[in-house]
Amino acid sequence: MDSLIAAAARALAAGDALGALKRVALREDPPALALRGVAMAQLGEHTLARELLRRAGRGFGAHEELARARCVLAEAEVALAMRDLTGLPRNLVAASATLEAHADHANAQHARLIGVRRLLLLGRLEEAAAALAACASDGLPPALQAAAGLAAAELALRSLRTGPARVQLDRAQAAAERARVPALLAEVIEARAALERPAARRLQAGVEAPLRLAEVETLLASKALVVDACRRGLQVGATWLPLARRPVLFALARALAEAWPGDVDRNGLIARAFRTRRPDETHRARLRVEIGRLRALAAPLARIEASERGFALRPRGRQAVVVLAPPVDGDQASLLALLADGAAWSTSALALALGASQRTIQRALVELERLGRVRSIGRARAQRWLAAPLTEFTTILLLPTALSLA
Repeated sequence: MDSLIAAAARALAAGDALGALKRVALREDPPALALRGVAMAQLGEHTLARELLRRAGRGFGAHEELARARCVLAEAEVALAMRDLTGLPRNLVAASATLEAHADHANAQHARLIGVRRLLLLGRLEEAAAALAACASDGLPPALQAAAGLAAAELALRSLRTGPARVQLDRAQAAAERARVPALLAEVIEARAALERPAARRLQAGVEAPLRLAEVETLLASKALVVDACRRGLQVGATWLPLARRPVLFALARALAEAWPGDVDRNGLIARAFRTRRPDETHRARLRVEIGRLRALAAPLARIEASERGFALRPRGRQAVVVLAPPVDGDQASLLALLADGAAWSTSALALALGASQRTIQRALVELERLGRVRSIGRARAQRWLAAPLTEFTTILLLPTALSLA
């Protein structure tokens, strides 16, 4: 490694992309191409960075297996920043094995952390927790220790464990300060700020109040009957009744909870559940059927009693009934939450993260673009979607997740 390559590498490790480019911008040898690719990635030029890293990987000879693995690792991180979530696991596993075989333990751990971050983006929290448990941060450079702390904090936040999240953020901030990388420290500070911003709305007896994540955690741990409109279900303490796949039943449960301790007339329930303003006898018959289904499912948690005008929700004990509403209501709330990170997403990556078809995501994006909530860049296969960061609240509760809150 010549002196210019070494100096450029040190500049990149400190987050000085421009300083690195000054040393290798005019060189075309594989090590210089790789460093240029990393520098361009730090400057946000992800497409060019990916091309430079691929050229560098092709330029290294068959005997330079370690250098090629490092190029694959850097390209995988660029792909994650571009929200290209396909093809990462296989490449990362192979690169991590090669790095371990050559005793490059720091970069091998880096590869594992990229895999953890991908799983977090996809909402596969159980898999992310298992993968993170296999990552030992002891002995790693401060920058990687901070990245591991951020991943652990995000996992805790997504699982609504704010205490462990604060501990991990403290560790991440201390490591980021030792690393002296401004972008990394800014990421930690932004993650900490999410703890202090409103994350949901509490609706109870006609009164609405914003809640921070710690207050949401306290509410869900209480004895109140919570109708959770963020993850679509009913909860009392550790008992969780998911209704995400039963939208009509959840709409009825939420309408009844919002009216508690009063009742809701039949026409109001029909309008909420079936989205019609002109109910007829078929709607009333269907309402009786759906109320019967909801009554049977919710029996361990609450009763649904008939009244003169309609129906009322009655919890089994003397606890209160609370609706936990998302900060952004609407069918596209989870889509906006993913876009709120400021990164450019492809429709295929959004579909993968939300578990929906790509055509469904495209229709939703077109509608949001018409309303001015999102914007697109590029065309055809290169088209990406962005939204302005939602700085006034955190979207943690709206992100896809495979774990219940129980």
